[in-house]
Amino acid sequence: MARIIVKIGTSVLTGGGLSLDALRMQDLADQCAALRQEGHQVLLCSSGAIAAGRGRTGLAPDGLPERQMLAAVGQTDLMQAWQQCFGTHGIVVGQLLFTRADVEDRRRYLNARDAVEAMLHHGILPIANENDAVATAEIRMGDNDALSALLAGLCGADLLVLLTDQPGLFTSDPRRNADAELIRTVSKVDDDLRARAGGSGSGVGTGGMATKVLAAEIAGRAGTEVVVASGTAENVVVRIAAGESVGTRFAPTESPLEHRKRWILTGPAARSSIRVDIGAAAALMERGRSLLPAGVTHLEGAFDRGDAIRVLDASGRELGRGIIRYDSPELAQLLGRQSSEIEAILGYSRGSAVVHRNDFVGHP
Repeated sequence: MARIIVKIGTSVLTGGGLSLDALRMQDLADQCAALRQEGHQVLLCSSGAIAAGRGRTGLAPDGLPERQMLAAVGQTDLMQAWQQCFGTHGIVVGQLLFTRADVEDRRRYLNARDAVEAMLHHGILPIANENDAVATAEIRMGDNDALSALLAGLCGADLLVLLTDQPGLFTSDPRRNADAELIRTVSKVDDDLRARAGGSGSGVGTGGMATKVLAAEIAGRAGTEVVVASGTAENVVVRIAAGESVGTRFAPTESPLEHRKRWILTGPAARSSIRVDIGAAAALMERGRSLLPAGVTHLEGAFDRGDAIRVLDASGRELGRGIIRYDSPELAQLLGRQSSEIEAILGYSRGSAVVHRNDFVGHP
């Protein structure tokens, strides 16, 4: 089972026109539903709110306030269209709207991650979009290519599919050079490759090949494989997920696990610690288990959810480092308690583990 993000550009959703193409959207929803039938988890990153607003009002965007207005009108139409498309398969969808501040602020980032995980756990298909109705130049990500790459890191995606109006990345602009050749695989993004990427070709979207190359570079560093392909190619999403050579495939620069381990070990300094009992130490180091509140005996220093902390054994020896899932005031109430008691004690739960096994790096 893979976790797959499908980013769909405005030019694909509109078929090059000025309003949403219902048949194209249904076809893409059918493909995503087929992936779910195969056991994959699917997330959408959907552009098209401004185009939908333009189709609804007949107004053209003329400056930032007008774009925000059209996005506010069009976002409801966009989500209603996706609800109808996925509803034919009995799939419930949920909306996620982001600005740059949502991924730069650590707590908001974690809240977004928790929301995504909860939706996937309950079989709900998340549909993300930049919140154009409130975003300004200072807080915009710029386009949904960037958003989809950040979303890939946020949820640990295995594959990011960027659907556009071009078959992939070419050796030069195919609109100007008939001899341009499709680049099938990219092992590393370098200056030469960036120079080959052109601008937006449709006039209705904000992203071009340059933004897709940047997105592939960002997602690749998080361990996500990226494919750029034409959104109108037959059964394109299913074929890509099956490993077929479609479009341009960017190899990840490192595995998700190694990326996460490197961040834990070399990221923000671990200034606080927790001590665990003998049983919890053995579960972490010998059996690769998550750390549960029942095994935590003592807290040293204050910390927030999402901080990197040191995990010490009963003698004070450092076992490793991990990402904590509870604030120190919360965890202080849970020391030695069973995971089944968390919600009764706090009134809510952030999960049964204090440090999940995927968020812990032990010392050799």
